[in-house]
Amino acid sequence: MTPPDRPLLSQASRPLTIDIPAVNERGETVPTSIAGEHPLTLYVDKREVVTLMTLGAAPEALAIGWLRNQRLVRSLDEIAAVQVDWETDAVAVTTRAGMQDAERKLGSRTVTTGCGQGTVFGGLMDEIDQVRLPHDRHLRQSTLYALMDAVRHHESIYKQAGAVHGCALARATTGGCEILMFFEDVGRHNAVDAIAGQMWLDGEDGADKIFYTTGRLTSEMVIKTAQMGIPFLVSRSGLTHMGWQIAQKIGLTMIGRAQGKHYLLFSGADRFERDCSTPTHEDETTPR
Repeated sequence: MTPPDRPLLSQASRPLTIDIPAVNERGETVPTSIAGEHPLTLYVDKREVVTLMTLGAAPEALAIGWLRNQRLVRSLDEIAAVQVDWETDAVAVTTRAGMQDAERKLGSRTVTTGCGQGTVFGGLMDEIDQVRLPHDRHLRQSTLYALMDAVRHHESIYKQAGAVHGCALARATTGGCEILMFFEDVGRHNAVDAIAGQMWLDGEDGADKIFYTTGRLTSEMVIKTAQMGIPFLVSRSGLTHMGWQIAQKIGLTMIGRAQGKHYLLFSGADRFERDCSTPTHEDETTPR
């Protein structure tokens, strides 16, 4: 898929960790890396919308993805520019024709069970019936194992400093599973929004992708994955009842408690293929 004209973007990534002194169990002072955390207030056409707490790894993608997942913009070509200014802790988004129906959407919000900015504007369930996920894609068990192995070996801020959530966008390959994007932030909502924004910027379609998160599978995480058109959602954590209900409703294949060779398949079993023998890394997520 060819991306539309990209908006004018700043390049304002911040250092992801800082070193501070800490005292260990032996009374020794040791330098310790900790995750950064910065407020970033989002303005759309000079209107203040929300303040996000973020690592600052990909603030432009985060802003675009947040607007996408809140359904406040419908396509990337609606956005003219995204400019981040860390001196004022602000990101200014300029649209080409104004944000459509802004008063109604911003006036209705649902506070969700997530960490960070767990808020959905415009009504949580308003458009869920319109979501259409591809039904001709299947996920093999060995592809799932390859994904978990790839995530385990991926270099991350979590390994260095802890205190963050990570999300990955992946796809199956002949040799296993390839991680296309990996974002970490202080909240899993920020990480998924950054991936959503980067997918728009790169023109990535979700139909042949797998979404991985370290966070629990709440209703908002399920909805955001579905809005990106991704049929497979995997987490090392558990789920909520509402997340499970929505996944069942829209036909999302959702897998939780996924670590090593252990997993629990919660929904979408018709798209999941168990290996009949010892798992290999020769599987694909392919159309049928």
